[in-house]
Formats: sequence, C-alpha cells, structure tokens
Amino acid sequence: MNDAFDASLVARYGESAPRYTSYPPATQFHSQFGPHDLGRTLAARPADRPWSLYVHVPFCESVCYYCACNKTITKHHDRAGPYVARVARELALLSPWLGARPPLDQLHWGGGTPTFLSHDEMHALMCAIAERFALRADDGGEYSIEIDPRHASDATLALLRSLGFNRLSLGVQDFDPAVQRAINREQSFALVRHVAQTARALGFRSLSVDLIYGLPRQTRDSFALTLDRLLEIAPDRVSLFNYAHLPERFKPQRRIAAAELPDGLTKIAILSGTAEALAGAGYVYIGLDHFAKADDELAQAQRDRTLARNFQGYSTRGHLDVLGVGASAVSRIGAIYSQNAWDLKEYEVLIDQGTLPVRRGFELSADDELRREVINDLLCHMECDVAAVEARHGLRFATYFASELAHLEPFIHDGLVEIDDRKIAVTARGQMLVRAVCAVFDRYLLIADRRRFSRVV
Repeated sequence: MNDAFDASLVARYGESAPRYTSYPPATQFHSQFGPHDLGRTLAARPADRPWSLYVHVPFCESVCYYCACNKTITKHHDRAGPYVARVARELALLSPWLGARPPLDQLHWGGGTPTFLSHDEMHALMCAIAERFALRADDGGEYSIEIDPRHASDATLALLRSLGFNRLSLGVQDFDPAVQRAINREQSFALVRHVAQTARALGFRSLSVDLIYGLPRQTRDSFALTLDRLLEIAPDRVSLFNYAHLPERFKPQRRIAAAELPDGLTKIAILSGTAEALAGAGYVYIGLDHFAKADDELAQAQRDRTLARNFQGYSTRGHLDVLGVGASAVSRIGAIYSQNAWDLKEYEVLIDQGTLPVRRGFELSADDELRREVINDLLCHMECDVAAVEARHGLRFATYFASELAHLEPFIHDGLVEIDDRKIAVTARGQMLVRAVCAVFDRYLLIADRRRFSRVV
C-alpha cells in the first residue's frame, strides 16, 4: 500500500479537483434554472417511485474554524421553530408534484447541527415529513442524521431512534486536545465513546465517524493516537477528509494559522498510516476518503456494484432520486440538479411568499449523463466497464473519449491505471488518486478555477 502514497506521484497528480458528489460539479450550476424547471421535472416523474430526502438544518451554537458548510452560528434556539415550520411549508409547496405520500426509502438530516433543534421541533419536522411521504415502518429504510456529540444527550438519542433514525454520523475530526483547541471544537474521547455506546444500546444499526487530516497542530504521532481511540469505538464507517485551507473563500478559516498546518509529507504520512491501520482492523477502502467494515451495507453495495455518489457522499441507494429541502439543499432528480437559496434570509423570504426557493441548478445533456456515469463508476468501483457504456450509449468508447484516453497515458505509465478493450481499471497504487483520474473525463474542469476545489491528497 505504500506505493499508493509515493510522494512524487502525489506531487504530480495531487492537484485540486472536485470531489464529484455531482457531475457536473456544483460550480456549473446557474441561475437560469429556476422553480419552473424543478416543477417540470417533478411533473414528469412517476408519482409512486420511492424517494431519498435530504433536510438541511443550518444552525450551530459555535463555529468550527475548518468548516466550509452552509451554517448559521447562533445561541438563539428560538430561531429553529420558525425554520422547521418553513421546511414544512416547502414540503407543502412540493406536494402537488409528489403525489399521495410516495415511499421514503432514504432520509438524511444534515447541517449545520440537526441536534440544535429541540425535541419538540425534531418531532414536528418528522411529522411534516410523514405527512408528505410514507415512512418505512419495518426499519428497512436508511434514515440517518449528523450528530455533534456535544449536543447529543441520551434522551436526544432515544428520541431520534423512536422517530425512526437508524444511522448516526458523528463529527469527531480529531481527538487531540491541541488540535481541537486550534479548530474551536473541543470534545472529549469519553464523551464520543459514550454517545457511540448509547447509540448501539438503543439499536442504531450503523455508526459513522468523520475525521479530518491536515488540520493545524496535527502530527503523524498525534493522529495515530486519534486512530487508536477511533478503533476502540469501532465505528461501522469512517470518513477521512482532507482539510482544504481556503481562507479567502471561508471566513472562519482565517482564524487558523497557516504556519500550524502540517506540510504535504506529513499529510501523506497521516493518510498512509491511517489507511494501513484501518485495513489491518478489517475495514474496506470504499473510495476517496471512505472506509467501512467488510459486513457494512456500504461495502456490500460496492461488491454488488450498486454503490453511487451524491451530495451526502457514497450511497447504498444510488438509484433513488434525491429531493433536498431547506436552505442550500440540493436535489438530484433524473437529469437535473436543483439547489435552494443558500442565504437563510433569502430562503425564508421565498418560503413566506409561497414560492419554491430554487435559486440555481443544471440540466444535464446526453454528454453530461455519459460522463457522470463514467466518473461514478470510477469513484465507486475503481473501474469503468467500457463495453457496458458502449451498449447503453450507442458509441465507441475509444473514439468518443480519444482525447481523454490520451491524457491517461501518464497514469498508465506510472501504474495508476490499466486499460484494455473491456475496461478502465484504477490500480491499488492509483486508488487514493482516483479524483485525478476522474478529472480527465470532466470537460468543465478545463475552464473551472481549480482553486475552488480541495487537493486530491
């Protein structure tokens, strides 16, 4: 596995690129796409087809300096109730197109901090969802929520389980106190361990933990201790994100001293050591920065070739259309992406006017859909079935992608990619650089500003 972290290869191929939670990337969304485009798409969709629903809750009590998410920092919890009411109103505005309570097979509450909501507000939000969708009564749906351990009491966890949530995602980032102080997110290992143990006792069937490498004051040794503690908790899934320091774009990051960030070689060492330790503990590398236990549904979906990417990361139910509600939420329905107003006040005004809060989006061309399929296959399965793509799209792969295949020659020479008439395969040596491979098929990246994206490693 050390070959995958050859410093010279990282220097050559590790430049900035999208994470491809969508293709085209969100940088291509435009304001000419509006509510009528979303309505037109929904009207053409079979009303009884199951959904995946994403709900964005933007509130946080305090700012984490590294965070680039859409959030509103406030101690005023009385802001949450009116927001929940507006999300319910947005669902009501969508209901003429949704039909009579279609099945909801997947649900995710993200943020922000969803547990910023009071217990009554959580209950009210789930009731608003249940009014518009048929929730799975057999616990067979994938219903997940992002948790800040600092705001997750035993009573809150019990309520979430009673509401139907069966998966938790815990934001940890790092257990080292010095790193936590540097990013303004202090939480003890004992607290996180207690939340994890309580969740398992309550019957949550999957626990995911988010870590970040490249944070200020991190060293290889300090992160090794974080990893030891993580393995004591033994989450089902681990996300290991590369911190992208973009203070010119994200104001809270200006509070992070650039001089305290680990250098490139240290970051590579942290990533390499973590990947090896997780593999040794029985975790499977899913793709990009994600790992899962071999018996987890994510690993099974990868084996079954049903794994997909969306704005929540890797998904076991990639066949589902995603409807996003709340400020900045993104929908992916067939060949369109639709995004709500990013600014919370603008979102509130549009909802109060009785208008769908869509502010931008994108409708994919046939070429976009083809490239999305190729990129998704590479990210999720580390290979693209050339013959299958040719059959589905009625083209000759080598002719259509002649330029892209030529650009992959250096990847082949360096042992990152193998190509024959049947498939394009990312080797074990190239897996950590798969974003760079995908970027070759991104026709928009030639005109995009790469500085808007994080580095591959």
